[in-house]
Amino acid sequence: MSTQLVHTIAEVREAVASARRQGLTIEFVPTMGALHEGHGSLMDLARRPQGFLVVSIFVNPIQFDRPDDYERYPRTLEADVEFCRARGVDLVFAPSIEEMYPQPQRTFVEVTGLTEHLCGRFRPGHFRGVTTVVTKLFGIVQPDRAYFGEKDAQQLAVVRRMVRDLNLPVEIVSGPTVREADGLAMSSRNRRLDPEHRRAAPAIYRALQAAAARVAAGAEDPGEVRSAALRVLEAEPLLRVEYLEIVDPEEIQPVAGITDEVLIACAVWAGNVRLIDSVRARPGRGEVR
Repeated sequence: MSTQLVHTIAEVREAVASARRQGLTIEFVPTMGALHEGHGSLMDLARRPQGFLVVSIFVNPIQFDRPDDYERYPRTLEADVEFCRARGVDLVFAPSIEEMYPQPQRTFVEVTGLTEHLCGRFRPGHFRGVTTVVTKLFGIVQPDRAYFGEKDAQQLAVVRRMVRDLNLPVEIVSGPTVREADGLAMSSRNRRLDPEHRRAAPAIYRALQAAAARVAAGAEDPGEVRSAALRVLEAEPLLRVEYLEIVDPEEIQPVAGITDEVLIACAVWAGNVRLIDSVRARPGRGEVR
């Protein structure tokens, strides 16, 4: 089956209804476009023999805290559709802003607690925008399963909590972070890095690895673990740390001591490009994920 590109909610619902009549499950990968191999890995995970794979491409204005960031976000629809076609996607939903928000949005979905730290602290309104658009997309596509990357660890935790709290009939499936050969987490924002900042950016993952190594070695003090990561980042003058924190992986709250698995997460500025990354680490375990 060839990949179909649609732009309206009515077209999506018609295609999904037809797929369900054929006994297919609905698999859904929501994206903001500028697709890369990280997205591709989620599509590979979502593709099933008896499944109908839907990918959305929508740069959601209500999750951006800065207008200039929204304006600069890369938009590459033609290339994205070709990317989806090569990955065996059945339906690409690329709505306009007017299709998604035909009138001023007066209803929002908000997850409290999990959004107070990490990105939520520095991007007011961001997660309210994410959970609102994800809820809208779930209502439009009505998927059996939806797929999210572990690189956006806080987003993944927030969406999972939203689905659980609101009893939404969709299973959330996560896919591991996909990295470049030098360790930089794949991101649509990477294409905005100039050559110098691109060369500096892999220090982010090295810093997280340094922190994870301290946890694996038995360090229980979050301050000690954080310092190990910051030393790596401070050695790279082209990078500026917005935050680097050690939190509980499910509740996204800072931990007083490290006795179980933790999430080590950061946001780092490389020039005018904000990059996020995270790893999980467990005491006495050498692996990083």
